[in-house]
Amino acid sequence: MGLTIGVDIGGTKIAAGVVDEDGTVLDTRQVATPPTPEGVVEAIADAVSTVGKGTGAEAVGIGAAGYVDDKRATVLFAPNIAWRHEALKDKIEQRVEMPVVVENDANAAAWGEFRFGAGAGHDDVVCITLGTGLGGGIIIGGRLHRGRFGVAGEFGHIRVVPDGLLCGCGSQGCWEQYASGRALVRYARQRAAATPEAAAVLLGLGDGTPDGIEGRHVSAAARQGDGVAIDSFRELARWAGAGLADLASLFDPSAFIVGGGVSDEGDLVLDPIRKSFRRWLVGSTNRPHAQVLAAQLGGRAGLVGAADLARQG
Repeated sequence: MGLTIGVDIGGTKIAAGVVDEDGTVLDTRQVATPPTPEGVVEAIADAVSTVGKGTGAEAVGIGAAGYVDDKRATVLFAPNIAWRHEALKDKIEQRVEMPVVVENDANAAAWGEFRFGAGAGHDDVVCITLGTGLGGGIIIGGRLHRGRFGVAGEFGHIRVVPDGLLCGCGSQGCWEQYASGRALVRYARQRAAATPEAAAVLLGLGDGTPDGIEGRHVSAAARQGDGVAIDSFRELARWAGAGLADLASLFDPSAFIVGGGVSDEGDLVLDPIRKSFRRWLVGSTNRPHAQVLAAQLGGRAGLVGAADLARQG
Protein backbone atom coordinates (compact mmCIF):
# COMPACT_ATOMS: atom_id res chain seq x y z
CA MET A 1 0.00 0.00 0.00
CA GLY A 2 1.33 3.44 -0.94
CA LEU A 3 -0.16 6.67 0.38
CA THR A 4 -2.45 6.66 3.39
CA ILE A 5 -4.15 9.37 5.43
CA GLY A 6 -3.59 9.91 9.14
CA VAL A 7 -5.98 11.81 11.40
CA ASP A 8 -5.17 13.26 14.80
CA ILE A 9 -8.18 14.38 16.84
CA GLY A 10 -7.26 17.12 19.29
CA GLY A 11 -9.31 19.09 21.77
CA THR A 12 -9.24 22.23 19.61
CA LYS A 13 -8.38 20.98 16.13
CA ILE A 14 -8.53 17.95 13.88
CA ALA A 15 -5.51 17.40 11.63
CA ALA A 16 -5.50 15.11 8.60
CA GLY A 17 -2.44 14.43 6.46
CA VAL A 18 -1.33 12.35 3.51
CA VAL A 19 1.66 10.21 4.52
CA ASP A 20 3.98 8.12 2.36
CA GLU A 21 5.71 4.82 3.18
CA ASP A 22 8.71 6.64 4.67
CA GLY A 23 6.58 8.53 7.18
CA THR A 24 6.83 11.81 5.29
CA VAL A 25 3.78 14.05 5.57
CA LEU A 26 3.05 15.30 2.06
CA ASP A 27 0.07 17.54 2.75
CA THR A 28 -2.13 18.44 5.71
CA ARG A 29 -5.46 20.02 6.49
CA GLN A 30 -6.71 21.29 9.83
CA VAL A 31 -10.24 22.08 10.97
CA ALA A 32 -11.57 23.24 14.31
CA THR A 33 -12.92 20.48 16.54
CA PRO A 34 -16.70 20.87 16.65
CA PRO A 35 -18.52 20.89 20.00
CA THR A 36 -20.79 17.91 19.27
CA PRO A 37 -19.95 14.22 18.70
CA GLU A 38 -21.85 14.23 15.40
CA GLY A 39 -19.99 17.33 14.30
CA VAL A 40 -16.63 15.69 15.01
CA VAL A 41 -17.52 12.76 12.75
CA GLU A 42 -18.45 15.11 9.90
CA ALA A 43 -15.31 17.21 10.43
CA ILE A 44 -13.09 14.12 10.24
CA ALA A 45 -14.76 13.00 7.02
CA ASP A 46 -14.48 16.48 5.49
CA ALA A 47 -10.79 16.81 6.40
CA VAL A 48 -10.00 13.36 4.98
CA SER A 49 -11.90 14.02 1.76
CA THR A 50 -10.25 17.40 1.28
CA VAL A 51 -6.66 16.36 1.92
CA GLY A 52 -6.98 13.09 0.06
CA LYS A 53 -8.61 14.38 -3.08
CA GLY A 54 -6.67 13.31 -6.16
CA THR A 55 -3.84 11.68 -4.18
CA GLY A 56 -4.77 8.04 -4.64
CA ALA A 57 -4.63 7.47 -0.88
CA GLU A 58 -5.81 3.97 -0.06
CA ALA A 59 -6.72 3.89 3.64
CA VAL A 60 -7.30 6.09 6.69
CA GLY A 61 -5.93 5.77 10.23
CA ILE A 62 -7.56 7.77 13.03
CA GLY A 63 -5.94 8.51 16.39
CA ALA A 64 -8.59 9.14 19.03
CA ALA A 65 -8.14 9.83 22.74
CA GLY A 66 -9.86 7.21 24.85
CA TYR A 67 -10.53 3.48 24.82
CA VAL A 68 -10.70 1.84 21.39
CA ASP A 69 -12.02 -1.72 21.11
CA ASP A 70 -9.96 -4.74 20.08
CA LYS A 71 -11.32 -4.58 16.51
CA ARG A 72 -9.95 -1.02 16.11
CA ALA A 73 -13.40 0.12 15.09
CA THR A 74 -15.33 1.55 18.05
CA VAL A 75 -14.40 4.26 20.54
CA LEU A 76 -15.69 2.75 23.76
CA PHE A 77 -15.08 5.87 25.82
CA ALA A 78 -13.56 9.26 25.05
CA PRO A 79 -12.74 11.70 27.85
CA ASN A 80 -13.04 14.93 25.86
CA ILE A 81 -15.74 14.05 23.33
CA ALA A 82 -19.09 12.57 24.36
CA TRP A 83 -18.41 9.31 22.54
CA ARG A 84 -19.67 6.14 24.20
CA HIS A 85 -19.44 2.99 22.03
CA GLU A 86 -19.08 5.24 18.98
CA ALA A 87 -18.87 3.16 15.77
CA LEU A 88 -16.32 5.55 14.29
CA LYS A 89 -14.82 3.17 11.73
CA ASP A 90 -18.17 2.41 10.08
CA LYS A 91 -19.31 6.03 10.10
CA ILE A 92 -16.13 7.35 8.47
CA GLU A 93 -15.90 4.51 5.95
CA GLN A 94 -19.42 5.31 4.77
CA ARG A 95 -18.41 8.90 4.13
CA VAL A 96 -14.93 8.54 2.60
CA GLU A 97 -15.22 5.15 0.88
CA MET A 98 -11.84 3.94 2.09
CA PRO A 99 -10.85 1.35 4.73
CA VAL A 100 -10.49 2.95 8.16
CA VAL A 101 -8.51 1.89 11.22
CA VAL A 102 -9.22 3.56 14.57
CA GLU A 103 -6.49 3.58 17.22
CA ASN A 104 -5.89 5.20 20.58
CA ASP A 105 -3.99 8.45 19.96
CA ALA A 106 -1.10 7.62 22.32
CA ASN A 107 -0.72 4.20 20.67
CA ALA A 108 -0.64 5.90 17.27
CA ALA A 109 2.03 8.35 18.44
CA ALA A 110 4.07 5.50 19.94
CA TRP A 111 3.90 3.61 16.66
CA GLY A 112 4.95 6.70 14.72
CA GLU A 113 8.01 7.18 16.94
CA PHE A 114 8.87 3.49 16.75
CA ARG A 115 8.67 3.38 12.97
CA PHE A 116 10.02 6.76 11.95
CA GLY A 117 11.41 8.55 15.01
CA ALA A 118 13.40 7.87 18.14
CA GLY A 119 12.62 4.14 18.12
CA ALA A 120 14.94 3.36 15.22
CA GLY A 121 17.06 0.31 16.01
CA HIS A 122 14.79 -0.89 18.84
CA ASP A 123 12.25 -3.71 18.84
CA ASP A 124 11.04 -3.31 22.43
CA VAL A 125 10.01 0.23 23.27
CA VAL A 126 7.72 1.90 25.78
CA CYS A 127 6.56 5.44 24.97
CA ILE A 128 5.06 7.95 27.36
CA THR A 129 3.56 11.29 26.43
CA LEU A 130 3.84 14.04 29.02
CA GLY A 131 1.14 16.43 27.91
CA THR A 132 -1.82 17.83 29.78
CA GLY A 133 -2.21 14.26 31.02
CA LEU A 134 0.01 11.19 30.66
CA GLY A 135 -0.47 8.64 27.91
CA GLY A 136 1.59 5.80 26.54
CA GLY A 137 2.12 2.96 24.12
CA ILE A 138 3.92 -0.38 24.16
CA ILE A 139 5.92 -2.00 21.36
CA ILE A 140 6.98 -5.61 22.02
CA GLY A 141 8.96 -7.53 19.42
CA GLY A 142 8.22 -4.87 16.83
CA ARG A 143 4.46 -5.12 17.35
CA LEU A 144 2.05 -2.69 18.99
CA HIS A 145 0.75 -4.29 22.17
CA ARG A 146 -2.92 -3.38 22.61
CA GLY A 147 -4.01 -6.02 25.12
CA ARG A 148 -6.91 -8.43 24.83
CA PHE A 149 -9.55 -5.71 24.86
CA GLY A 150 -7.57 -3.01 23.07
CA VAL A 151 -6.96 -0.70 26.01
CA ALA A 152 -3.41 -1.49 27.17
CA GLY A 153 -0.93 1.32 27.78
CA GLU A 154 -3.16 3.62 29.84
CA PHE A 155 -0.18 4.42 32.05
CA GLY A 156 -1.54 7.72 33.27
CA HIS A 157 -4.09 5.92 35.40
CA ILE A 158 -1.76 3.59 37.23
CA ARG A 159 -2.23 4.51 40.89
CA VAL A 160 1.09 5.59 42.35
CA VAL A 161 -0.23 7.18 45.56
CA PRO A 162 -2.98 5.29 47.42
CA ASP A 163 -5.78 7.72 48.26
CA GLY A 164 -3.78 10.47 46.54
CA LEU A 165 -4.95 13.38 44.44
CA LEU A 166 -8.34 13.04 42.76
CA CYS A 167 -8.00 12.32 39.03
CA GLY A 168 -10.41 13.24 36.26
CA CYS A 169 -10.98 9.51 35.70
CA GLY A 170 -12.64 9.33 39.12
CA SER A 171 -9.81 7.46 40.85
CA GLN A 172 -7.21 8.85 43.25
CA GLY A 173 -3.43 8.98 43.08
CA CYS A 174 -3.07 8.36 39.33
CA TRP A 175 0.40 8.79 37.85
CA GLU A 176 -0.68 11.66 35.59
CA GLN A 177 -1.61 13.71 38.65
CA TYR A 178 2.10 13.77 39.51
CA ALA A 179 3.83 13.61 36.11
CA SER A 180 2.12 15.73 33.47
CA GLY A 181 1.82 19.29 32.25
CA ARG A 182 -1.05 19.85 34.63
CA ALA A 183 1.07 18.61 37.53
CA LEU A 184 3.94 20.89 36.49
CA VAL A 185 1.69 23.95 36.71
CA ARG A 186 0.38 22.85 40.10
CA TYR A 187 3.92 22.43 41.45
CA ALA A 188 4.90 25.87 40.18
CA ARG A 189 1.84 27.59 41.63
CA GLN A 190 2.32 25.95 45.01
CA ARG A 191 6.00 26.86 45.19
CA ALA A 192 5.45 30.41 43.96
CA ALA A 193 2.78 30.92 46.62
CA ALA A 194 5.10 29.60 49.35
CA THR A 195 8.24 31.50 48.29
CA PRO A 196 7.28 34.34 45.93
CA GLU A 197 10.69 35.98 46.35
CA ALA A 198 12.29 32.94 44.68
CA ALA A 199 9.81 33.02 41.79
CA ALA A 200 10.24 36.60 40.60
CA VAL A 201 10.87 35.68 36.97
CA LEU A 202 8.08 33.12 36.91
CA LEU A 203 5.51 35.45 38.47
CA GLY A 204 6.58 38.29 36.18
CA LEU A 205 5.74 36.23 33.09
CA GLY A 206 2.13 35.89 34.22
CA ASP A 207 -0.16 38.34 35.97
CA GLY A 208 2.00 38.47 39.10
CA THR A 209 -0.06 35.92 41.05
CA PRO A 210 0.50 32.18 41.51
CA ASP A 211 -2.90 31.43 39.98
CA GLY A 212 -1.83 33.27 36.84
CA ILE A 213 1.04 30.86 36.14
CA GLU A 214 0.61 28.72 33.03
CA GLY A 215 2.72 25.93 31.57
CA ARG A 216 4.40 28.19 29.03
CA HIS A 217 5.46 30.52 31.86
CA VAL A 218 7.12 27.67 33.75
CA SER A 219 9.09 26.64 30.66
CA ALA A 220 10.19 30.18 29.86
CA ALA A 221 11.14 30.92 33.47
CA ALA A 222 13.16 27.71 33.78
CA ARG A 223 15.15 28.66 30.68
CA GLN A 224 15.90 31.97 32.39
CA GLY A 225 17.16 30.23 35.52
CA ASP A 226 14.16 30.77 37.79
CA GLY A 227 14.71 28.46 40.76
CA VAL A 228 11.04 27.71 41.41
CA ALA A 229 10.43 26.81 37.77
CA ILE A 230 13.49 24.56 37.64
CA ASP A 231 12.51 22.88 40.90
CA SER A 232 9.00 22.28 39.53
CA PHE A 233 10.46 20.48 36.51
CA ARG A 234 12.62 18.40 38.83
CA GLU A 235 9.60 17.36 40.87
CA LEU A 236 7.74 16.27 37.74
CA ALA A 237 10.86 14.42 36.57
CA ARG A 238 11.19 12.63 39.90
CA TRP A 239 7.73 11.14 39.50
CA ALA A 240 8.19 10.43 35.80
CA GLY A 241 11.49 8.61 36.30
CA ALA A 242 10.15 6.55 39.20
CA GLY A 243 7.24 5.49 37.01
CA LEU A 244 9.56 4.45 34.20
CA ALA A 245 11.48 2.29 36.68
CA ASP A 246 8.23 0.47 37.47
CA LEU A 247 7.48 0.03 33.77
CA ALA A 248 10.97 -1.41 33.28
CA SER A 249 10.08 -4.11 35.80
CA LEU A 250 6.99 -4.93 33.75
CA PHE A 251 8.23 -4.71 30.15
CA ASP A 252 12.06 -4.56 30.23
CA PRO A 253 12.30 -2.44 27.03
CA SER A 254 15.56 -1.38 25.43
CA ALA A 255 14.30 2.21 25.26
CA PHE A 256 11.78 4.57 26.74
CA ILE A 257 10.69 7.38 24.44
CA VAL A 258 9.40 10.50 26.15
CA GLY A 259 7.14 12.76 24.11
CA GLY A 260 4.43 15.33 24.68
CA GLY A 261 4.63 19.05 25.26
CA VAL A 262 6.61 18.80 28.50
CA SER A 263 9.38 16.89 26.71
CA ASP A 264 9.91 19.84 24.36
CA GLU A 265 12.15 21.27 27.07
CA GLY A 266 14.76 18.63 26.22
CA ASP A 267 17.48 17.92 28.76
CA LEU A 268 15.94 20.35 31.23
CA VAL A 269 13.41 17.62 31.98
CA LEU A 270 15.01 14.53 30.42
CA ASP A 271 18.23 14.59 32.43
CA PRO A 272 16.42 14.59 35.80
CA ILE A 273 14.03 11.90 34.49
CA ARG A 274 17.06 9.74 33.65
CA LYS A 275 18.52 10.38 37.08
CA SER A 276 15.27 9.43 38.81
CA PHE A 277 14.91 6.36 36.62
CA ARG A 278 18.35 5.12 37.67
CA ARG A 279 17.59 5.94 41.30
CA TRP A 280 14.42 3.86 41.45
CA LEU A 281 15.26 1.02 39.05
CA VAL A 282 15.35 -2.23 41.00
CA GLY A 283 18.84 -3.75 40.87
CA SER A 284 20.09 -0.66 39.07
CA THR A 285 23.79 -1.31 39.62
CA ASN A 286 23.61 -4.91 38.38
CA ARG A 287 21.43 -4.81 35.26
CA PRO A 288 21.36 -3.16 31.84
CA HIS A 289 19.55 0.16 31.69
CA ALA A 290 17.03 1.10 29.04
CA GLN A 291 17.81 4.31 27.21
CA VAL A 292 15.55 7.28 27.94
CA LEU A 293 15.17 9.12 24.64
CA ALA A 294 13.43 12.29 23.50
CA ALA A 295 10.67 11.84 20.95
CA GLN A 296 11.62 13.15 17.50
CA LEU A 297 8.37 13.61 15.58
CA GLY A 298 6.75 16.20 17.83
CA GLY A 299 3.12 16.93 17.06
CA ARG A 300 3.25 14.84 13.88
CA ALA A 301 3.74 11.53 15.69
CA GLY A 302 0.09 10.63 16.10
CA LEU A 303 -0.86 11.53 12.54
CA VAL A 304 2.12 9.65 11.05
CA GLY A 305 1.58 6.65 13.29
CA ALA A 306 -2.14 6.44 12.53
CA ALA A 307 -1.43 6.60 8.78
CA ASP A 308 1.13 3.80 9.04
CA LEU A 309 -1.19 1.61 11.12
CA ALA A 310 -3.76 2.00 8.35
CA ARG A 311 -1.10 0.83 5.91
CA GLN A 312 -0.41 -2.23 8.06
CA GLY A 313 -4.12 -3.09 7.88
